[in-house]
Amino acid sequence: MAWIYLMIAATFEMGWAIGIKYTEGFSKLWPSVLTIVAMIISFYFLAQAMKTLPVGTAYAVWTGTGAVGVAILGMFLFGESKELARILSIMLIIAGVVGLKVFSGQATA
Repeated sequence: MAWIYLMIAATFEMGWAIGIKYTEGFSKLWPSVLTIVAMIISFYFLAQAMKTLPVGTAYAVWTGTGAVGVAILGMFLFGESKELARILSIMLIIAGVVGLKVFSGQATA
């Protein structure tokens, strides 16, 4: 269950990271409210995952998964670079996240 919580946390991390862009410096009310709600949900599920997962693994997977998602969303939502080097770098982050899951000692938690 911890890994499911962690993936929920990472999904909401992507939401609040992208949401920050739409808040325009927290000057727009509803994008700001939704972003803050996504932050709270993300941190809640991260905390639930950390009850059983090692803190280093949980945090690294949360940030790595969020970073990959935000980088990919940025390409499609904001026209950010789709250069091969950038895509290869994203793939390296994915490899690191998978490695942390496989070698965390908590793969079935």
